Amino acid sequence: MPEVDLVFPRAFVEFADPADESQVFRCDLTWLTSAYTCIFGGGCQGIYADASDVGCCTLGAHFADKDDEKRVAGFVAQLTPDDWQLHPGRTVKRADWVETDEDGERKTLAVVVDDQQACVFHNRTDFAPAGGGGGAGCALHGLALRQGRNPLETKPDVCWQLPIRRQYREVERQDGTAYTEVSIGEYDRRGWGPGGHDLDWYCSGNTEAHVAPEPVYVTHEAELVELMGAPAYAELVRHADAHVRSRSALALHPADPR
Repeated sequence: MPEVDLVFPRAFVEFADPADESQVFRCDLTWLTSAYTCIFGGGCQGIYADASDVGCCTLGAHFADKDDEKRVAGFVAQLTPDDWQLHPGRTVKRADWVETDEDGERKTLAVVVDDQQACVFHNRTDFAPAGGGGGAGCALHGLALRQGRNPLETKPDVCWQLPIRRQYREVERQDGTAYTEVSIGEYDRRGWGPGGHDLDWYCSGNTEAHVAPEPVYVTHEAELVELMGAPAYAELVRHADAHVRSRSALALHPADPR
């Protein structure tokens, strides 16, 4: 099925952050109640046609800040050659997995293996370590599963957030007071910048990825709690539950099954 248009009617809800009176959440209920799920390894075509088994890991991941990089570094140090196909086989150095892009931003290293570029932590389909396991996928994701953690603990922020997008905007009311608007919505092609329109395939608006039996706000509870805080997530659930009960066809994500 073709990818749906980027512009379509959406339903939003706004509510005060129960944990911070200076913030107001603006949440895209159309996206958060959609049937989207990540289909990496189960139909994902990758953002580039010549790297379908890499998913959206082709370019490497930019770190949100120094704390993000520091947290990931602690887990990189725990990776073994059985976890990570491109493990250097010695004590891992920062230069083994971090690079600076042309804009001076730090990110995970993107490397080319057999003419295919991907994040340095992406294990290829031929990965078959002596200790067992293997197969394609993120070494940091696999480490989390092996340790009984949620992958959001071990991976760069952008990796576990995608395709949920959190944005901030300062809003001034007519009475001169102001608040911070925190929007929670869909990280569609436009979130990648101008280059997003050149991606060969993208998941959030494709019907192939809208196959989950439960909506995003349920399946991505851990991510949303991390992005919003537990009190705000509980408030979101209240509104999303009501939206699911009452929504009309106009409020459905167009990539959802009909």
